[in-house]
Amino acid sequence: MIRSLLIANRGEIACRIIRTARAMGIRTVAVYSDADAKALHVRQADEAVHIGPSPARESYLVGEKIIAAAKATGAEAIHPGYGFLSENAEFAQAVIDAGLIWVGPKPASITAMGLKDAAKQLMAAAGVPVTPGYMGENQEPAFLAERAAEIGYPVLIKAVAGGGGKGMRKVEAAADFADALASCQREALASFGNAHVLIEKYIQRPRHIEVQVFGDTHGNVVHLFERDCSLQRRHQKVIEEAPAPGMDEATREALCAAAVSAAKAVDYVGAGTIEFIADASEGLRADRIWFMEMNTRLQVEHPVTEMITGVDLVEWQLRVASGEPLPRRQDQLRINGHAIEARLYAEDPTKGSLPSIGKLEYFRLPEKLEPYEYRGTDNCWHWKEHDARLRIDTGYEEGDEISPFYDPMAAKLIAHAPDRLNATLGLMNAASDVRCWPVKTNASMLHGLLVEPDFYKARLSTAFIEEHPNAVYEDEGPGQYALTRAAEMLVSSAVPSRLQGFRLNARRESRVYLDADGKPVEGDVAYELPEMHDIYFPSERVGDVVYASGAGRTRRITVRETRGANTHHAGDGAILAPMPGKVIAVEVAAGDTVTKGQKLLVLEAMKMEHALTAPFDGTVAELTVAVGSQVSVEALLVRVEKAE
Repeated sequence: MIRSLLIANRGEIACRIIRTARAMGIRTVAVYSDADAKALHVRQADEAVHIGPSPARESYLVGEKIIAAAKATGAEAIHPGYGFLSENAEFAQAVIDAGLIWVGPKPASITAMGLKDAAKQLMAAAGVPVTPGYMGENQEPAFLAERAAEIGYPVLIKAVAGGGGKGMRKVEAAADFADALASCQREALASFGNAHVLIEKYIQRPRHIEVQVFGDTHGNVVHLFERDCSLQRRHQKVIEEAPAPGMDEATREALCAAAVSAAKAVDYVGAGTIEFIADASEGLRADRIWFMEMNTRLQVEHPVTEMITGVDLVEWQLRVASGEPLPRRQDQLRINGHAIEARLYAEDPTKGSLPSIGKLEYFRLPEKLEPYEYRGTDNCWHWKEHDARLRIDTGYEEGDEISPFYDPMAAKLIAHAPDRLNATLGLMNAASDVRCWPVKTNASMLHGLLVEPDFYKARLSTAFIEEHPNAVYEDEGPGQYALTRAAEMLVSSAVPSRLQGFRLNARRESRVYLDADGKPVEGDVAYELPEMHDIYFPSERVGDVVYASGAGRTRRITVRETRGANTHHAGDGAILAPMPGKVIAVEVAAGDTVTKGQKLLVLEAMKMEHALTAPFDGTVAELTVAVGSQVSVEALLVRVEKAE
């Protein structure tokens, strides 16, 4: 058995691997960049090695530094986690050549499945059904446009080296193809160093179904059943579950058999995932499910498989890498209940899900689950007890920093229950109870998605989030109940001159002047709070601040202070940088007439492109940036004057 392990990753997955390694008695070594010097995975590991500056290309993506760190600390093996170098065959081979154990598949298997076009050709030869499309070498834009027209719109442009939703564009019509291709290739080149793309038919009403496979060095390959990952935003998974709703046993058997065949075709060892796309317009049927790609690593969503099978996949990885056979045979694996995972991102769903960075001054993740209120088949709200247990995987604690250099995922919330309804209710509860400030999270969106009737009726597709815009609703600020509780909690420390008519022995009729996230509000302590209010809308006082939470949102409430007016605000047409980044496209000039929703410029941050649009019809009164400009958060980029 491996005795010491270097984890070539950061954040949540590094902490996840450390947890299992520690339970197995394996010494752990972390690596970190400048930005991660005080990160949780560094604090949890037995030893940590600095590997370079904050940008990943100068630290986590430099294989030589990681191998040198392993050698210097006496680590016997390297676990890559997911992302970064986890699917880099050259790095895997370099680890092996250095005399270290690679906790992952053979480099040849990574190479065989690493490029989507070659993988599809290989799978077709192995008898695994694949989606129709173009996977050739000719990358001339005009030629690709002709192939797209032959396939028939809508089509999907995909980077052959892509993953994580990057380098992927859906194109509805021929007129949009050229721009989408250019954007996709730019993003693919920036993220993967390879602008090569393939074109495939876009399946209407698609569901994303994947199968967890596992192989060992003794020739054994098993599957651990399927997951449904259909709820996606910009092709990045948001909510995943296992097993897939509506999957009958015959379809499951055919799908999982195809996945095992795919793994055997590349002599697969370790944890891997075979991803399929399903045309679910007539339900899940084996003849309408096609191979999409293989991920030759542990998946972000692996916990849902662990919850329904009782298997620790990281432990299996370490045992297989040590030369042991798989701990269980196929006939020893069973599905137990239902599990759903939600990815908690540090981003603002009311601003196009743009990343939110900064210090986690207040950060509380749920520890237990309460009975929950849910919308029933009659579209009314009901109180319901549920039987669910909660798991939280995170790489952050209060006081840590969300950096602009890496993926903005802050945590994963996983609920497991005997059935899907109870798992849904448990996860609703968990999303509602996320408390975070001043960094924004998508917890309110997660909560909104989970309470949608179509979700618990399992009417799923990869367009689910787009088709349910009401799941993302504007923050109208704290309600009167929350303000009442905050007022009561702050009264004892409030400055008397800031209280309107408040007397300690008076009737409950005074109002307290408050600030909620910098906006003036009033709390009226005359309101009577419902009995269950503090369970579902909890408030916590920290010093002279009350943090009021509920439905996945957190507000910072204080006794009102006098504040100066902001130079720019949401209603004056000022377009501010939502995060630090680089301007890569400017679509307008000063004096141009624009319409509401028109693209003004494109900002690149965290390897993703973010289009900023006009808030209303008007004229570009001010343009402060050009292509190539590096901008800081909240820098003024464009100002639009509203049309009369």
